[in-house]
Amino acid sequence: MMSGTSLDGVDAAMVLTDGVRVLDFGPHGFRPYTAAERAVIAAGFGRWPGDPGVRAAAEVVEGAHIELASRFSDVALVGFHGQTLAHDPGGRGTHQAGDGAVLAEALGLPVVWDFRSADVALGGQGAPLVPFFHHALARRLGAEAPLAFLNLGGVGNLTWVDPGRLSPEAPGALLAFDTGPANAPINDLMQARLCLAQDEGGALALQGAVDEAVIAGFLRQSYFHRMPPKSLDRNAFHDLLPGVAHLSDADACATLTHAAAAAVARGAEHFPQAISRLLVAGGGRHNQALMAALRQRLPGMSHGAVEDIDATGLNGDMLEAQAFAYLAARVRRGLATSGPATTGVRAHVGGGQISQPD
Repeated sequence: MMSGTSLDGVDAAMVLTDGVRVLDFGPHGFRPYTAAERAVIAAGFGRWPGDPGVRAAAEVVEGAHIELASRFSDVALVGFHGQTLAHDPGGRGTHQAGDGAVLAEALGLPVVWDFRSADVALGGQGAPLVPFFHHALARRLGAEAPLAFLNLGGVGNLTWVDPGRLSPEAPGALLAFDTGPANAPINDLMQARLCLAQDEGGALALQGAVDEAVIAGFLRQSYFHRMPPKSLDRNAFHDLLPGVAHLSDADACATLTHAAAAAVARGAEHFPQAISRLLVAGGGRHNQALMAALRQRLPGMSHGAVEDIDATGLNGDMLEAQAFAYLAARVRRGLATSGPATTGVRAHVGGGQISQPD
């Protein structure tokens, strides 16, 4: 199960896996957060265990996950990511609200959770964690040439994959990192100005003009000059919204949309080899303005090469939920879930703790 920083709700998906291969996909479901629930969780952003508002946010997260998971049957193991409230690798660490032991007791099932802490404790970024799953998907798809997976959630992240490497731990198999803000600033703009949760389909951005000076200033920030692996907090680029305050609603939305695409294009400069295709997952792939901006700003990428991952038969809305089912199986088997090329951790590490029901 996965609850992302875009705060739309909780995704849950069943995967049949041995922690190495993805053997089959099962049912999936979505439980949206209400506006009141989003407000409670958002009030916890940037806060750490014990801070005001954190327990209330965790209770909302736990309750929503329990409600959704209860709809499924024939489950052997649950992967519970929790809700990221703060992420500061190299500083205070990483904080995902929600207690897996609470879910284990309520569901009567073993729950794997706290996936990121071990990686951060060993010097890693703690993110992104989905790349090992991306490697398994590339091999399931029968890919032969290097390709990349782009997830457009609240934050964007890229995974470069060489499917010719037999395992995700193999040298040269993966490179992964956060690209920059994606849906989060667009959603925040829409909420603040129009009391809407998102720019549905990119409709507003398609009406606007892009302020390239804002994007040029955005790309001068130090994050874009750091070598990957690297990761971000949802609100790391807190000056982005004030930077478009002078623009109309449509122009501001268009500029934030193109900023997300420009960050991806800058990230693609780090790929070890050119890619044959870019498979786009996450809510951002439904934003036609954002998909068009990616095709415009990614050098050498034709229209067909920037592809909604659904066209491959995968489910781009459920990919991260499926990933944490896969990672849960890896944790249970004692396999690595991250490594030097995905989070910058010193050695391959298996994160996560397992809570059993009483």
